[in-house]
Formats: sequence, C-alpha cells, structure tokens
Amino acid sequence: MKPIPGTPPPPLYELVRAEERISFIYVERCIVNRDANAITATDERGTVHIPAASLGALILGPGSSVSHQAMMLLAESGSTAVWVGERGVRYYAHGRSLTHSSRLLEAQAEAVTNRHGRLRVARDMYALRFPNEDVSGLTMQQLRGREGARVRRVYRDASRSTGVTWRGRSYDPADFDASDDVNRALSAATTCLYGVAHSVIVALGCSPGLGFVHTGHERSFVYDIADLYKAEVAIPIAFAVTADHPEDIGATTRRAVRDAIRDGGIMSRAARDIRRLLLPGSGQESDSEPLADIVQLWDERQGVVEAGHSYAPAEATNGEDVAW
Repeated sequence: MKPIPGTPPPPLYELVRAEERISFIYVERCIVNRDANAITATDERGTVHIPAASLGALILGPGSSVSHQAMMLLAESGSTAVWVGERGVRYYAHGRSLTHSSRLLEAQAEAVTNRHGRLRVARDMYALRFPNEDVSGLTMQQLRGREGARVRRVYRDASRSTGVTWRGRSYDPADFDASDDVNRALSAATTCLYGVAHSVIVALGCSPGLGFVHTGHERSFVYDIADLYKAEVAIPIAFAVTADHPEDIGATTRRAVRDAIRDGGIMSRAARDIRRLLLPGSGQESDSEPLADIVQLWDERQGVVEAGHSYAPAEATNGEDVAW
C-alpha cells in the first residue's frame, strides 16, 4: 500500500491540552493561510502569525477567506474553526477532538437519555451557580425560576454600577446594529463565550448537541456550559464596555472577553466542570486516559470484548485467528 501523501498529523500527546490553550482569536476581512506550523492572517495592514497548536478557537468573521492548508493545520491541532455572520451570529464548523477516548461522550449520552441522570446533571449545573444553596431537591421549574431571578439581579446590579440604562435583552440575530449599545455588547460577548465553550466540548470528545438544561438544538450543551460563566464574564463586561462608549463596541467587547477568559482560567474551569458533571466522583482523568487508543466491541452480555481479531467459527477461517 502506498503511503498517504503529505505530512502526518501530530500524535495527541504532542498537542496542548484544552484547558491550557489560548481562548480564541477573532479575524475578519482577511486571508487566512498557513506558514509552517502557524496560521497567518493577512489584510492591507500586513500579516500576523497565530500559534495554531495552542489555539482554542479561531473565529472567522465576514470577509474572511481561508485556505485548505490552514484548515488542515487547525484540524490537526485540535483547534475549533468558527465561521460567524456579521458581528457574530452563526456557528458553522469545528475541529478535531483532543482525545481518543469516548468515555465522556458515553457518559454524556447515558445521562442525557436517562431521566434521573439528566436531572442530576442539570441540578449540578445549577449548583455551580448557587454554591451556597442546596438545590438537590428542586424541580426544573423551580431551578429555572431561581436562575431567572439571579440573572435579572445580575443585569440590575451591572446597570446600577456602570450607569448604563437597561431595558431588557433585545436583539435581532440577523441585524447586529438593530439593538442598543449594551445589547450589541452582550451579543458580541456571548458569541465569544459560546465559541470557547464549544471548543472545550469538542476537544474533550463530547457532543455539542446533547444538552441537559437546553435541548433540541445542535449546540444545546454549548449553551449549558456557557451559561455557567455568562453572569461572571459576558454580562459585566458588556455593561463595562458600553459605559466607556468605544468607537467599535464589538471589537472592544471581544478583546475584553478574551482577557477575562484568560485571567479567569475559564477554559481550564470548563474542562474540569464538564468532567465533574459527566463523571461525578471519579476525579480528574489521568493524563494517559485521553491518549489511550483503545477500540473494543460491544457485547450485550459481557459489556465489551476485545477488538482486532475475527470471532468467526474456526471452520470459517480454517482454524486461523484472522485479524480484521
């Protein structure tokens, strides 16, 4: 068999772990290409180099053109590529998982398809937002009411502390400029937070669509995870930026969110929180587990059996143990 042409992708153990990566970089109206092991973004002002191997998400805004080589490098590096519309409204793609293990994905699928398991994860998510309260006996309706009151209080406090008038969350996903300043800032901030949450979820091998609080959308789990940090990151930043009356409120908000995600260790916290939510009581995954390249076969009685050889009767293979 002829070898596959081109440079082989790096092994997983050489890639930067999800929780240790740069959160995101946003580019627009530029050409994205590859220079050795770096992503380049070129516009009329020149070229900048972006370290693909340590990038969580590359957010591509309007007017961006990206080469095949650049996308290949992002995929090999386990980075998430996010195409967004004007000022950031839609998500279109993601990169390669940073794990060979399906343990978290299987735990996610098992919990979300079991009523008690799903309720347990949802309660644990709310418990992260109410660290000093016991929510173990609350129904989803009660939890939603408690969360709604908390978010209204966060908006009210942010408005009072910054002097920015707050009339409620109002925006048009198809028209960024149709909203007032604070709602535009909120849209920009949450878009960035969603991109980071999505990159961590994909990197850990989980499904973005299998949510516990949110449901029915391809990014339900993204919204679940992003909501854990929205009141801490997106809302206060949006009000603070709006109070400063910047010329470009979207760009200023993105930079502020980027810094807050870095300073607050949000990517590292998201990775830990996802593991704790899906595998409670199991502790952190060892460094070797995500790299374990194990493929097994499912059996309805034994659970799993070894892969890599034939289970055909001996007479079908002339007594030989044939690997498949």
